[in-house]
Amino acid sequence: MPRHSSFPTLFNDVLNISISNLKQWEYLKTEQRKSGTITWSRNCNMTGRINIMVNTYAESPYLELDYKSRDKPINYKVLLVTVPSNIGKGKVWYFLCPATNKLCRILYSVGGRFLHREAFTGCMYESQTYSKKNRRLFKMYEKAFGSDKLYEQLYEKHFKKTYAGKPTKIYMKLMNKIVEEGKSIAYSEKELWFLA
Repeated sequence: MPRHSSFPTLFNDVLNISISNLKQWEYLKTEQRKSGTITWSRNCNMTGRINIMVNTYAESPYLELDYKSRDKPINYKVLLVTVPSNIGKGKVWYFLCPATNKLCRILYSVGGRFLHREAFTGCMYESQTYSKKNRRLFKMYEKAFGSDKLYEQLYEKHFKKTYAGKPTKIYMKLMNKIVEEGKSIAYSEKELWFLA
């Protein structure tokens, strides 16, 4: 009898809908109904398409999903919940998963429905599949190339380095991190033994 596959479904590879994207695309403004289409692609090939409608005008705001999975039409609603921000300003949006009743910021599609990650068994994030050796290797590369991400933030289009002639707190924080990253790289034989 053949063995069952030990290759788990990776959350990094499946289609997902996030609160961050909905907010960026202005679907979560209060007192509105807005509909549109989300498409996913990989290597310039479309891998998925879904029609959505967000209703924040209703007493219980919701996201309505309308799509086909394996030529079967699917239509259902996912409630949207707001929680007061922990800094006391504004509110934070969450999905209320229809399967687990848990709040989440990302819905994943495994098996045809967009749900909270705990609704699925046998699924993992890509980083959970790495061996100890690979994790150490990635940690070392992160030290060596992590400052690239900091520089990207530093040179974003609308990033403010100063305000009223003084450096901003965010600018100072990034500069301190860049300096610390540079100091923390020590290429000793101890760290490089697993490259050989």
